[in-house]
Amino acid sequence: MNIKEAKDEIKNAVRAYLEKDEAGQYEIPVERQRPVLLMGPPGIGKTAIMEQIAHELGIGLVSYTITHHTRQSAIGLPMISEKEYGDKKYSVTEYTMSEIVGSVYDKIEQTGIKEGILFLDEINCVSETLAPTMLQFLQYKTFGSHKVPDGFIIVTAGNPARYNKSVREFDIVTLDRVRKIMIEEDFESWKEYAYKEGVHGAIMAYLEIKKDNFYSIKSDVDGKSFVTARGWEDLSRVIKVHEKLGIPVDNKLTDQYLQDKEIARDFADYYELYHRYNELYKIPDILEGRFPEDLASIRKGSFDEKLSIIGLLTDKLMDEFRDYSKSAAVQKLVYETVKEYVATAGAEALEDSKKFLADKIDEIEKKTAHDAEAGLLNREEESERRIAVAALRECLKEVETGGVAAAKSWFAARESERQERIKVTGEHLTNSFDFMEKAFGNEESLTGSQEMVIFLTELSNAYHSLKFVRETGNEAYYKYNKLLLLNDRKQELSREIMSIMTLT
Repeated sequence: MNIKEAKDEIKNAVRAYLEKDEAGQYEIPVERQRPVLLMGPPGIGKTAIMEQIAHELGIGLVSYTITHHTRQSAIGLPMISEKEYGDKKYSVTEYTMSEIVGSVYDKIEQTGIKEGILFLDEINCVSETLAPTMLQFLQYKTFGSHKVPDGFIIVTAGNPARYNKSVREFDIVTLDRVRKIMIEEDFESWKEYAYKEGVHGAIMAYLEIKKDNFYSIKSDVDGKSFVTARGWEDLSRVIKVHEKLGIPVDNKLTDQYLQDKEIARDFADYYELYHRYNELYKIPDILEGRFPEDLASIRKGSFDEKLSIIGLLTDKLMDEFRDYSKSAAVQKLVYETVKEYVATAGAEALEDSKKFLADKIDEIEKKTAHDAEAGLLNREEESERRIAVAALRECLKEVETGGVAAAKSWFAARESERQERIKVTGEHLTNSFDFMEKAFGNEESLTGSQEMVIFLTELSNAYHSLKFVRETGNEAYYKYNKLLLLNDRKQELSREIMSIMTLT
């Protein structure tokens, strides 16, 4: 299965394990809650989906790469204690608490959440001395004499032997005590995640053209060469910072993240071409409704060139859709706080109401710091809260001189500006559909062209674009989406008719 399917399977497993009966006991007894064993290639996002699952279910997450541990840190250090058996006292060996189990208790203390996931990566690559401990852990959920707290579900991950020479095979006894899930790399399932995370448009367009280069592991006389999903995502982040700072993006950089010289060179060449296309076709002008005069040359271009233009358009739109999602989340928090201040200010003196707002801002700031430290916020949510705090401090300055009226006026102006940006983004989306129709129109297809289908499919499969359309509406999107559904139904009916004709 692909990584998206694996995420659903693990999420369902965790939900089932945490389900309780009317007496408050787990429906599946703790001793029957088999650990999940996730097996698949390195760098495809196994750790990332653990973070997503924990966040979506509102539970804790403790994550370790087990190869970083020795036997002592995993099971604890030995110590001598005394125990009495019958009438005699004996010196016995006990162990301090395992660092890993201790981290679970620390997470519970930090968050106040008593349920979560203990994720151990590279479980099948442990050292010889740690291997028996890992087998005991998988079977009994204990490290030494210390048990993982009830409510924390064990999920492990490893790489098949073909990817790692230090892999050790699990025996049947161990495998019969786990839930084994095999996953494979899959660009289409990763693409949905990549759009949501804002992976650079050049990478998305390149991989759309050369899907085989999304994930590659080869061995030759010079050793291993490889490219992973993790490599593409990390490269995307550094490219964006390089662009912001005006630092060149070239083969010397791509070669550091894509450990396959041929693919690294190929992408570096494409990145340069991608930017030439951006300058040549003036994508910002297209979004504003000013289209190139020579649309015929675009229509006659190679399919790779057309995909690059679609990628450039999609990338710019996705940036605006992500900005919409972020500003909506920030504005919601700002609105709730300002609304509470206005209600309080009506019943209190001006100085008291100002102090209420200041205290509320400090409260949000402290909670943000706590939740970020405890791992309860993802990067985007932390950013939204910090931006909201900065905005509320601006509001406080207005309140200090103008009171409630100033707060209302400040918020109204802020919301008016946000609505104007929403309007502009909607116009950009409509203009993009208009350009696609004019540049690639095809009377033989209900949707206009193969290029239009690709463009519409990309928008329909991305989180932020769907959120924007669902919450603000867009007639052009509705029109072409409806045509796409009609076209799919038409093709389905044609296949059914051909099938019937063949049978007769």
